[in-house]
Amino acid sequence: MEFDNSFEVPFSPAQAWSVLLDIPRIAPCMPGAELTEVVDPQNFGGKISVRLGPVALAFAGRVQIDSIDEANHSARVKAQGNDAKGRGAANATATFRIESAGAGAKVLIHTDLMLSGAVAQYGRGIGMIQATAAQIINQFAGNLRAQFAQQAPTPALTPARSVPEPAPAASAAARIEPVPAAQAPSRAPAAPAPPPSSALPSPAKPISGFSLMASVLWQQIVGLFTGRRN
Repeated sequence: MEFDNSFEVPFSPAQAWSVLLDIPRIAPCMPGAELTEVVDPQNFGGKISVRLGPVALAFAGRVQIDSIDEANHSARVKAQGNDAKGRGAANATATFRIESAGAGAKVLIHTDLMLSGAVAQYGRGIGMIQATAAQIINQFAGNLRAQFAQQAPTPALTPARSVPEPAPAASAAARIEPVPAAQAPSRAPAAPAPPPSSALPSPAKPISGFSLMASVLWQQIVGLFTGRRN
């Protein structure tokens, strides 16, 4: 099955592009996702937990950034995972591109998803899989915006320059003898303070299957009555 999703972020397309390619940074923003291995900058291992109706699924597998188009801010990502309880597998190819949207950027995602085994039957009749994907993307976008709001840089304050006070003149009776240079204690330069660690958000919780099912059923009922009126 194929479906499209999109979301907007309040920063420039160039900023959005660099952020979305930083997988270790954005992985905790994905609901139910956990990054377990960084093979190289384009290959990763991970897990994702998701609910389809009353069924809780947990996939473990690989994610690969298959192609990158820097000029057009576009990339293709391939993912493959197997259900932990042996109920099937999922293979997905997602292509995303970034374009300007007002004062920010819009991320457009096209996903081609193929399920096999028992998981292929869950939620297909009422579009549960498509609705789950939409909610995951919306929650991911919200978590991403929240992360940037928390890590927004604050302007550094310039420390006031202190003017040294003139030393009092030494009296002739009590004059301090200078210390020879060879005996003067050498002061080691102070070590720079370690930079503050960038706290990443904890992994987001999986989408609730019960609330999602209720939402999708309600949309189906509204659509049914709307069709009859027309």
